[in-house]
Amino acid sequence: MDNLERLYQKTLVFSVFDRLQKDPVVHAFIALMKSCDDESQDHEDFLRCYAGFVSALYHHNTQNWTQYLTNAVLSLETCCIRFAAKGQEIPALMQETARFELSVLSKIAAMSPQDFADYAGCIPLPKWEASSINLQSLYFERLNKIDRFGYGVYASYRMFRLQPDEEDENGFSLKPVEYPDAVSLDDLIGYSLQRGQVIENTKVLLRGKKASNVLLYGDAGTGKSATVKAIANTFSEDGLRLIELGKDELHLLPKLLDVLSGNPLKFILFIDDLSFQDNDDDFSALKAVLEGSIAARSHNTVIYATSNRRHIVRETFSAREGDEVHRQDTLQETISLSERFGIKVYFEKPKKDLYLEIVYGLAQQYGLSMDHETLALEAERFALRKSGRSARAARQLIEQLSASVEDKE
Repeated sequence: MDNLERLYQKTLVFSVFDRLQKDPVVHAFIALMKSCDDESQDHEDFLRCYAGFVSALYHHNTQNWTQYLTNAVLSLETCCIRFAAKGQEIPALMQETARFELSVLSKIAAMSPQDFADYAGCIPLPKWEASSINLQSLYFERLNKIDRFGYGVYASYRMFRLQPDEEDENGFSLKPVEYPDAVSLDDLIGYSLQRGQVIENTKVLLRGKKASNVLLYGDAGTGKSATVKAIANTFSEDGLRLIELGKDELHLLPKLLDVLSGNPLKFILFIDDLSFQDNDDDFSALKAVLEGSIAARSHNTVIYATSNRRHIVRETFSAREGDEVHRQDTLQETISLSERFGIKVYFEKPKKDLYLEIVYGLAQQYGLSMDHETLALEAERFALRKSGRSARAARQLIEQLSASVEDKE
């Protein structure tokens, strides 16, 4: 097996995975290896490098070095990744170089505190976890399934927010959501017909076919947004990612579509609580993307928007009586935006039976023991206080009742 000095020297010729050095924990480990070089060894320098690495690892909320380095390798965007993402064969010399570097990284990933014991003297060293791993096999298996696992930041996260960024050449950046809403389809009760339409459309997207843009509209608190997030969570392992953008970022949609077009993953572009004023500039931006733009939407993206209004554009009686010569044409244009969505799914406020079905189902999920008659009375009282029945009101009720039971215990 290579000694520390030999392994360190091999990292100096990294060409495919050279950007791993930018990772603070990996950089700290390589600095630690360098400090063990026979020609330049200094005991205090070694101890500082050792403590610096362990501190960096711990501050990234883990003590498992093998897992950390594995995640760093699999999420790094490399030249090999870019060929695989386009469905192209990786050039032979490039592949040979990658395999060599991965064999070196496998040895580094398996290194434990014991490998540094001879350099410590009598000083007790902090510990970390490590185990053997074959990064070469794992990496090329991932490349073969890149349309499911993704690469770069898309390999580590399943939900993102689009943020305007003047320093970026595209005018925006995608910020990963560290702690996304973990709602699953199993958590959602009722509205199975509506939800089924969106699920089936999503499966079309995942098959690489051109799916329809979807407008989920209807009463507040009926689970429109939860449906989209639950679908994104459910199919994340099939290569689905969600990018949320606000109404003020709609002008960035064409550029975002260009950026995503070459990505092997599938994307839901999620616009929550969508509505416009009748003179809103962002209206035209969305309208052009939904239909009419010179750029064709790629097969790996779909727009899912939620709104409490079917026609999306707020319209007043005074606007209807405006003095525009061709006012009827303008009115038709505002109404037509919702028609540009291929699928429109209506979530209406639940009737009493559905409302109670949701309440009973949530009570079971939360482990709340209460007879149905008493629970139904509580649910109706709560709905009156919340100005009507809704899935959101049902969840709020069950959460409050569960918290009350826990407090008594």
